[in-house]
Amino acid sequence: MPGTDVAGALAIVLGELPDIPHLPELPARGPGADLTGRTAAMLIDLPVELTPRGWRLATRPGRDLRRAADLLEADLDELQQAADGYDGALKVQACGPWTLAATLELTRSQDPALADPGAVADLTASLAEGLAAHVSQVRARVPGATVLVQIDEPGLTGVLAGTVPTASGLRRIPAADQALVRDGLAAVVAATGTFTVVHSCAARPAFILIKDSGAGAVSFDLSTLQPQDYDGLAETAEAGLGVLAGAVDTNTERTPPARPPAPREIAAGVIRVWRRLGLPAAGLARQVVITPTCGLAGLTMPEARAVLAACREAGRIAPELIEEGAA
Repeated sequence: MPGTDVAGALAIVLGELPDIPHLPELPARGPGADLTGRTAAMLIDLPVELTPRGWRLATRPGRDLRRAADLLEADLDELQQAADGYDGALKVQACGPWTLAATLELTRSQDPALADPGAVADLTASLAEGLAAHVSQVRARVPGATVLVQIDEPGLTGVLAGTVPTASGLRRIPAADQALVRDGLAAVVAATGTFTVVHSCAARPAFILIKDSGAGAVSFDLSTLQPQDYDGLAETAEAGLGVLAGAVDTNTERTPPARPPAPREIAAGVIRVWRRLGLPAAGLARQVVITPTCGLAGLTMPEARAVLAACREAGRIAPELIEEGAA
């Protein structure tokens, strides 16, 4: 979410998404509130520190890690107050093990942790333990909620394709073995002990790998789909996974409009994809959630509120439209 006001962001999330609100991330607050730093604060016995290039693994905890942990703790305090008495689904997010390995530097090298198999294994185990503890903390603060976990893996495509650069930028880290990637992701998914969504807004989402990791749903940007992606998405949907379809563009590099498209237009785009998959119309209501393509941090707060409202309304009318054959 945009801005630095956690209480205000929570008020919007709880108001516009009453069926599945989330604990928002506000990266505008600086280091420690960003995706990598926020998740690094959850790691167990694996400290990090900030460098001019970004985050790296450290030999001991320091002020950078304390700041990230303090921000997360403060956000949980705000959530506990704002969601007092809430008894529905509640989503939290964390960076996935492979994106974390691609963005955290090694302690004594500027190369990503991805370059060191031992560091990747340690990172995955630490994240699994830390994310499980985070889920427990959220449950304790909002005891009536059913906590869901979103694992953000925007770097997954690059890890599998072998496009993650080394520190010099002159070489690329070789493509990771698909079975190893699947197993690492599966370890984190299993550790959450709850329903898990794996999100990737990058092109060529690894639908089958995500399905095989044990995730309950896949989240992706509809606009990145290529013809060769449809078979994997269809197989994933046929296996019963939830489909979080990113249908409202929030990428500020593509200069999205200040106002989102009309809900009917958003729903129609999702229905076209669902029909292309050749799946029964009734499955859309059971499996599909309409979402923004990615985060809202690049928007203004009124724009973010409008996007969330449009997604919710599009999701409400989509089942009616597909049954009527009107979209």
